Amino acid sequence: MTYRDEIRPWAIFQRLPNGENKCLYRFKKRSDADACTSVLRHGGGIFEVVFDRQQEVTQG
Repeated sequence: MTYRDEIRPWAIFQRLPNGENKCLYRFKKRSDADACTSVLRHGGGIFEVVFDRQQEVTQG
């Protein structure tokens, strides 16, 4: 995960017909992600806002 992705943990994923998910946008605030999702849903499709914060794995 890049630094840019780390500071934007709220992501909008689109559910695709083949069962896969595609990350479309990332945001710093959930309210921004929710607003964008509501606009995307007007065009059709299934979109979901998720907190996508991945922890770094440290080796000991």
